[in-house]
Amino acid sequence: MTCLLVPAVACAAPAPAGHKTTGHGRPQPKIRVTRGVRSKVSAARAGMDGGTSAPPPEPAIAPDAVINLELGDPTMYEAFWREVGERAAVAIPGWSGMSYFSNAQSLCWFLDPEFEREVRRVHRLVGNAAVDDGYHLVVGTGATQLFQAAMYALSPAGAQWPVGVVSPAPYYSSYPPQTDLLLSGFYRWAGDANAFDGDGHIELVCSPNNPDGAIREAVLSSESGKAIHDLVTGHAGARLGWALVKDRDVAKKMVYFVDRSTIGVSKDSQLRGAKILAVVSDAYGPDEEDDTRLRLFDFARRRMEERWRALRAAVAATGAFSLPEETAGHCNFSRQTVAAYPAFAWLRCEKDGVEDCAEFLRGHGIVARGGEQFGGDARCVRVNMLDRDGVFDVLIDRLFSIT
Repeated sequence: MTCLLVPAVACAAPAPAGHKTTGHGRPQPKIRVTRGVRSKVSAARAGMDGGTSAPPPEPAIAPDAVINLELGDPTMYEAFWREVGERAAVAIPGWSGMSYFSNAQSLCWFLDPEFEREVRRVHRLVGNAAVDDGYHLVVGTGATQLFQAAMYALSPAGAQWPVGVVSPAPYYSSYPPQTDLLLSGFYRWAGDANAFDGDGHIELVCSPNNPDGAIREAVLSSESGKAIHDLVTGHAGARLGWALVKDRDVAKKMVYFVDRSTIGVSKDSQLRGAKILAVVSDAYGPDEEDDTRLRLFDFARRRMEERWRALRAAVAATGAFSLPEETAGHCNFSRQTVAAYPAFAWLRCEKDGVEDCAEFLRGHGIVARGGEQFGGDARCVRVNMLDRDGVFDVLIDRLFSIT
């Protein structure tokens, strides 16, 4: 059994072969959020102040400021959504969305039908998941809640001991604390998947991998196929994610978990998410062929290629660091062989005497997450590649200054 966990809005460029980017609504009376339509929710000019306000400028950075690249905050994409402007705006009347239910007869009764349609539409566009091939869609408050729901649903009933949850090192640093947060009697963190074999565990498969960008498949051979595929990157502040689940019983247990923990998912978030996804898909339709500025995946690939080129130049110039080799693969979306430009850089310090790369970089005004938090080497750090342009430019300048 396989779960694909996904965010509200995919922000990254389509990934090479083997990656099903997805990565974290409920059916109710129809609320249109498609472009140019006014209804219960509309892409309206009138906001709370009756007008339109310009987005705030990118904050200035003092020359001696410490830049924090530890978190995976995808603020680089603010520039894209500023360009999109009101096309992605929604106005939600106060009377809308009062009920807990979107569709009481649906398996996921809090899933908004418009959000579900846009999720399946963007998957068809990108070509990374056969969403019409029997997948059930479960929505959650970000992928974090869906992780808990999936681990709960995949845990064997009546087991004497909690099932172990594993992932190959280096693994996402939040996997251990997220897994053990609830002190569940059903599942617990067990560590590096490479230390185990057989099908007695739940494996978390992140691809491209956080932190090192590797393209991954499950490493455990498992007849029961208890794998959760983490494909998360997105419009982070929306706090909305979705899971594509083949097995109906597993999907029902995940819905139960979300029901018992939060009694569903915000309808407002789903309506905003539906609008954002609609803008992403609309940009690749026949009516938008001449306006490539509004194409999210094109923006992402162009910007990430520029950033990785600048980072590799800085690393080569200093000789103090190294990066994983660049990888390439076939992209289902572009139908071309493309290089991978992951959201994080797995930077290794090669200077003699430096055993803790995070501490070394902190001395140069750069905060990054240390490799030991990922089950890896302290001489490595994970650097967020998705911050605003000004922050990234400071990062490159400071790396060039290190010898």
